[in-house]
Amino acid sequence: MAEPVFVTYPIPSPGVEMLSEQFDVRVHPAEPQPDRDAMVSGAAGCRGLLTLVRDRVDANLFDQLPDLRVVANYGVGYDNIDIAEATRRGIVVTNTPDVLTASTADLALALILAATRRVGEGERLVRSGRAWAWNPKMLLGLELDGATLGIVGMGRIGMAVARRAQGFGMRVVYAESIPRPEADALGALRMELLELLATSDIVTIHVALTDQTRHLVDEGALRRMKPTAYVINTSRGPVIDEAALARALKEGWIAGAGLDVYEHEPQIEPALLELENVVLLPHLGSATTRTRSEMSRVAATNLVAALSGTRPPNPVNPEVLDR
Repeated sequence: MAEPVFVTYPIPSPGVEMLSEQFDVRVHPAEPQPDRDAMVSGAAGCRGLLTLVRDRVDANLFDQLPDLRVVANYGVGYDNIDIAEATRRGIVVTNTPDVLTASTADLALALILAATRRVGEGERLVRSGRAWAWNPKMLLGLELDGATLGIVGMGRIGMAVARRAQGFGMRVVYAESIPRPEADALGALRMELLELLATSDIVTIHVALTDQTRHLVDEGALRRMKPTAYVINTSRGPVIDEAALARALKEGWIAGAGLDVYEHEPQIEPALLELENVVLLPHLGSATTRTRSEMSRVAATNLVAALSGTRPPNPVNPEVLDR
């Protein structure tokens, strides 16, 4: 009889099909989202678990799933998983990097354009049915040509955003702990975060969520930005203090924002929902057909490899494999 594995959502092809060739695949339905009891029930007796970034995987879950040996996360981020605890217990954790770089960078540019050109406000005006007529001062925004884009986190996605920004004639600066030669080759200028915040017309966030980056953009950071500046976040919600951001937008410390992720997702700071000068999306960074399919393939490949005793392509905690 085939070994069981549990998948917390019916992910796009080809992931489940790949797993089904070797395992007895248990797939939780699309709705409702599995709670802790459903996770435990579905994954009982399984060595392999394929999760979404919304699924919390912690010591309590590990305690209730003593057979678990591999957690394959469908996503590049893995702050939903207690990596230290998994490593302590010898559980391999994998993710799906690289494949969502282009789609997330595209969405960051979409948010930049939507926020700076006030696309959401314009669409809401048209849909409202209110009378309007073109005039020279209607919904004026920021022109990207010649504007300074500050990239916080010049990893794969940050670099992809930098390359796209060049096509709009933007000047790129970036904040990173070490120089990035590939960024320097594009003409991007490395600077300290505080200088970047004060310099940039647009700040776009591309860092992983860690203890050091939680609330990286807080009240102090927002007050350092220009009153004409915009902040964009397609990384992880808790990197920005949402309550401080709402106040900054309402009181005019900055001009606008574009968010695809939230501090307590899917809940959103209520004050943000009342504001016109913020674009709000439901975590669409990787939401293209090609990217979500490739994420499925990579997650399944990781799970098959790890359960078969070979090294998975994308281990988050490789030290478990090296023991």
